[in-house]
Amino acid sequence: MLKEKNSPKKGLKIIIVGCGKVGATLIEQLIKEEHDITLIDKDAGVVQDIANIYDIMGIVGNGASYSVQMEANIESADLLIAVTDSDELNLLCCTVAKQVGHCAAIARVRTPDYSKEAGYLREKLGLAMIINPDLETSKEAARILYLPTALEVNSFAHGQAEMTKIKIPEGNSLDGMSIATLGKNVATNILICAVERDGEVYIPSGNFTLQKDDIISFVASRDVAKSFLEKIGFKTNRVKDTMIIGGGRTSYYLASQLLQMGIDVKIIEKDKNRCIELSDLLPKATIINGDGTDEDLLREEGLDYTESFVPLTGIDEENILLTLHARQVSNAKVITKINRITFKDVINNLDLGSVVYPRYITSEAIIAYVRAKKNSMNSNIETLYHMFDNRIEAIEFRVGERCEVTNTPLKELALKKNLLISFINRNGRIIIPSGHDCILPGDTVMIVTTHTGFNDIRDILK
Repeated sequence: MLKEKNSPKKGLKIIIVGCGKVGATLIEQLIKEEHDITLIDKDAGVVQDIANIYDIMGIVGNGASYSVQMEANIESADLLIAVTDSDELNLLCCTVAKQVGHCAAIARVRTPDYSKEAGYLREKLGLAMIINPDLETSKEAARILYLPTALEVNSFAHGQAEMTKIKIPEGNSLDGMSIATLGKNVATNILICAVERDGEVYIPSGNFTLQKDDIISFVASRDVAKSFLEKIGFKTNRVKDTMIIGGGRTSYYLASQLLQMGIDVKIIEKDKNRCIELSDLLPKATIINGDGTDEDLLREEGLDYTESFVPLTGIDEENILLTLHARQVSNAKVITKINRITFKDVINNLDLGSVVYPRYITSEAIIAYVRAKKNSMNSNIETLYHMFDNRIEAIEFRVGERCEVTNTPLKELALKKNLLISFINRNGRIIIPSGHDCILPGDTVMIVTTHTGFNDIRDILK
């Protein structure tokens, strides 16, 4: 079955195999960026629905089939992205695509065995990227537990710089302080990039005044971020222990990282056989065979006094209820994993602590690659994050060669409105720039903006 698209797009020709949560998120984002999308999925109903909503070509069939890929015009495609539920099928789709077409290929791979071999598989199969949503989600959760007073911690410049999101509590020294005063008197080497207040998001100028309950995102090197938080009265010591509900792949990855950091881990999992597996894989963790949604069991296992609590069941509603319960009975730092994005307004009004969305983590890494592939040789996208419900983008560019933005003081550049140059990374040194600083070839530069679809560092200019 084939659904024909109408008008040709000016972007890349991209084939997406698999239309689960990640596939649908990718289509939604890539259509906004005017790429030419073809969807392949075995489920005729899903293909018809998505093809009608987004006016794209849809093909029902096996994405690893030579004839199906030919029907999808693999020979003229720029990129194939395989995000089905099967790692093996994703790898096979990419292998066929590399043999038949001349396109780049990206596979979603979630099994720990394959993930350990990701570098080898990528090289031998000639893949542009292997992305593991469970592993990436666990990394985000681990960063938050390392700095538990933060709502979010995103990493840039290969871990040299971090974007940290916090909520200003009542009575905090930041309440009533202007951005200019903060930069002059409190912390010269941090930059507040975005502020959310009463549902509105701002990229603040120097005269913007902070208030209690503002949610702010600031960028700094890791050490500076920690000392700034201490200075404004936030605790910065990492958690000593964590309780994880559910023993799936994300739990395994998270527990492995926390144990390496010296954090005690307790996992509660229903399935007895999975408990035995986890005991072998994670000998230093405490594995409990039981129902993690049982209030008595949670109390018995120490929910009341655990320092952090991470529900990682496969059911969003369970994760949300477990978080709300933990909020009532303990002071634990909580992280809530949400797979689907329905009822977003309701979710945003609940006190869920730090929320991680695996589908966004996966799609952002892929979209960063797509944008980098589309642009010129002047710059390349290293990292991309969507912030505040996709209303703001944080993009880290690697500046390859001289162009219109290099070797000129920032104050002399005609920059677009609603845009901040947040940091310059020069050989591992993080510079919070003033108007006198210049971008040089070889730097990586992070910008924060309400504009979408930047592909090249020159897009910052009017």
